[in-house]
Amino acid sequence: MRRADRAERASAQVLVVDDEPDIRELLELTLVRMGLDVASVGTIAEAKERLKNERFDLCLTDMRLADGEGLELVRHIAAAAAEVPVAVITAYGSAENAVAALKAGAFDYVSKPVGLTQLRALVRAALSLPGRTEAPARDQRLHGRLLGQSAPLVSAREMIVKLARTQAPVYISGESGTGKELAARLIHENGARRERPFVAVNCGAIPENLMESEFFGYKKGAFTGAQEDRDGFFQAANGGTLFLDEVAELPLAMQVKLLRAIQEKRVRNVGATQEEPVDVRIICATHQKLAELVAAGRFRQDLFYRINVIELAMPPLRQCREDIPLIARAILERLAAQEGTPPARLTEGALEELQRYDFRGNIRELENILERALALTASEEIGAEDLRLSAPAGAPAEAPPPGSGALPDYLDSIERKAILEALGKTAFNRTAAAKLLGITFRQLRYRMQRLGIKEDETRS
Repeated sequence: MRRADRAERASAQVLVVDDEPDIRELLELTLVRMGLDVASVGTIAEAKERLKNERFDLCLTDMRLADGEGLELVRHIAAAAAEVPVAVITAYGSAENAVAALKAGAFDYVSKPVGLTQLRALVRAALSLPGRTEAPARDQRLHGRLLGQSAPLVSAREMIVKLARTQAPVYISGESGTGKELAARLIHENGARRERPFVAVNCGAIPENLMESEFFGYKKGAFTGAQEDRDGFFQAANGGTLFLDEVAELPLAMQVKLLRAIQEKRVRNVGATQEEPVDVRIICATHQKLAELVAAGRFRQDLFYRINVIELAMPPLRQCREDIPLIARAILERLAAQEGTPPARLTEGALEELQRYDFRGNIRELENILERALALTASEEIGAEDLRLSAPAGAPAEAPPPGSGALPDYLDSIERKAILEALGKTAFNRTAAAKLLGITFRQLRYRMQRLGIKEDETRS
């Protein structure tokens, strides 16, 4: 039975730890009115004793107690009763304490004076976390989406499970194409916010003059062209997760505004006079090294401190070579399903070639290589020569220029040449050209669109 179900049946147990009787009473009344069973104590020692003898679904503790720090209790529960989420109450403006609690394993935090609306939202989220009985389904989802049995990928999956059980801001590092957005989605889908929106934003794709309105929304008449009120990314993700990809691309002025939104959990529409509360979990990612950007003055240190509470490092494909056959077959099966055809098979030679190759573009580059191989072979079997991972023997003139490193461009040029030749031979009859290339009409149309091939190119 899920914890949310237990809460609705007035059977969820909450342990409140605070040495101020007035605050304990306020928390007890609030939780009881939510239909929860509450036990309250005033010290860490009493809390540990209750935890030893009773089972709780949530612990809510103050950071400063008469006999120690709330962090001690957070660490104790994380070690002894990892299934119990812990939320901490911090002093107003004490960002350092909040970050320390999240790093120690706290589910989330609220600041004094405690806002009851925020507290209720936190409690509902904590009690909706997947329970132990849901672990097999969760693990199956993770294994089905993030493939591989190598040590780096196993470690990444284990970290995702841990991160899904907190509300801590997460920074996902890794090279381009390593699956950073997939990892962010898995954290969201296996956490308390899984029923709420997941909003992914590529920070590098937004013009600087539109950033504030895109992130925070705007009011009608705020600027020329603002003909109606519009929500921004924060409002769209309210209650859920906001994934900021390529966060290093944000200009410094926008970094200041983002920092305030994260710290205060409030945003102001462009053209508005009042801020509004938002409940958003922030997950950031970039292929750049943020610590180096901070040292160079291109990324704010205080923002780095706030978003890098917990780091998840996604491994490059060259560190997971034993997983390449599994991942490659999964990609071929997905491509075949899109076309409604049987999946192509990789020969042993092709697999060996892939496992020797250093994928600078990682899984994304592997996908492109396999897609091109399917386009350029008329067989249902992909051999090493179809992968074209190196220049053909005896054709040095067609190899990429020394030092250019432009393998994707080189492979694009090969694919373009093959398509143009087939179109020229068939007087631009795309159905006949697709048959000549050994691919479907739909595959040919997709590749022509991607490469920007137009009819007049074959008639010049």
